[in-house]
Amino acid sequence: MTVQQHVTTPTVLVYEDDPGYPPQVNVPVPHPVPQLDTQPFPMAIAETAPQPDSAGPGTEAFRYWVAADALSRAGQTWGSLVPAGTQWHPTVGRALTAHLNAGIDLNAYYDRRGLWFFRRTVAGVTVAACESNEVVEHEAGHAVLDALRPQLFNAASAETAALHEAFGDISALLGSLQLESLRIAVLAETQGDLEMSSRVSRMAEQLGWAIRQGHPTGVDRDCLRNLSNSFFYRDPVELPPSGPANTLSSEPHSFSRVFSGAFLKIVAGIFRQQDLQDQAGLAAAAEIAGQLLVDAVVSAPVVSAYYAQVAGHMIAADQRRNGGRYGQSLRSAFVRHGILSLEAAVSVTEPEVARRGAGMTDVQPGGGDEEGLTPVTIHGAAYGVTQPLTLSAPAQERRFGIAGSAPAGGSLRPADPERVATSYLEDLFRRGRVYVPEEHRSDAAFVDDNPSRLKTHEISRSSTGEGLALTRRCFD
Repeated sequence: MTVQQHVTTPTVLVYEDDPGYPPQVNVPVPHPVPQLDTQPFPMAIAETAPQPDSAGPGTEAFRYWVAADALSRAGQTWGSLVPAGTQWHPTVGRALTAHLNAGIDLNAYYDRRGLWFFRRTVAGVTVAACESNEVVEHEAGHAVLDALRPQLFNAASAETAALHEAFGDISALLGSLQLESLRIAVLAETQGDLEMSSRVSRMAEQLGWAIRQGHPTGVDRDCLRNLSNSFFYRDPVELPPSGPANTLSSEPHSFSRVFSGAFLKIVAGIFRQQDLQDQAGLAAAAEIAGQLLVDAVVSAPVVSAYYAQVAGHMIAADQRRNGGRYGQSLRSAFVRHGILSLEAAVSVTEPEVARRGAGMTDVQPGGGDEEGLTPVTIHGAAYGVTQPLTLSAPAQERRFGIAGSAPAGGSLRPADPERVATSYLEDLFRRGRVYVPEEHRSDAAFVDDNPSRLKTHEISRSSTGEGLALTRRCFD
């Protein structure tokens, strides 16, 4: 008699999306042990891997496996969508390495050395950023977009920086929708109307809760940011540098909500066009929307009014891939958020795409860090630095003559690249985000030396050896 042996797949306990916040705490579930070293986006974790077991919340083993599960899923989410040959930015190395206990803070960031996750105890709860799948997938999204378009890293533009943040939240959304259990849950929660606020639209509930304890208006009332929103496009050069969460500012996380809100509506619209509005149809809609976004960010020129170019290229990508099947869903979402004016939305037609389509097929990721950016040199004295200061302005040639909606109707006139760059620099200084070394400060320099405020940029010597330049340290 033959005895059948059952092979048990090792599992680990993880959160599916986020820990939640008191008293709405999510329940961990078992997942297969994640694989990190997979192409095209191999991942690694700096800390030593614990044995797979059923270690629960609050333990380092649990945090390790939540992070590993999220990293693996982010790699799978984007790996099937990006062009062949896509690799991490060269300075990242072969694998993107996550550091799970980088210090005390309510934050996480991507720089070109890896991913860094912080933690802090708030109201008796230890909030570890690496314990949220959504936070980990957001930061991994920054790295994926940097692999696709490294030019965005140092672009002096509020809109390109905000697109990076939107891409991170979209990374978390698409990662969540990889899970059948979450697709079923969100369809039940929203009764099939995916534009509604839901478990997958609410980003980083626990981290948002922790930040609200000290800054009640700094984030949304039930999460960090919600993709279910109605924020309407404004040229960021006309917006204040910061503001409460219920208003729109030029701060990249705030302004990102315009694009991520439109993307959620795109997923919802594509889902409504599926033959069956079930969990499998939702999986298909998420994959279609993600593919169109990847196509667009690789091919869209880096310009002022960048959102509009990405939107136009998503419509063009749909025409190439799907014969324009989802064009109505795309146009509707972008018009509702003002990313495209009405006249802009109807102008991206099949003949127009064919006429301007050179360079949009067989697109390749990457390119040089400064490709498509124009150096703009300004007087450093106005910003408290001792020498002329060079900014990398977004000034590629526009492929589509489209723009966002003007408040009174019609299309906005995009700001010129120099104004975009100088406005961005000024906002960084006003938010205290620029590190200026002592040797580059004038006597009248305004410098925010608050050690608790992360400096995302620094003033350093220009690569040409002449004057100084604004360079990015990280996306936090």
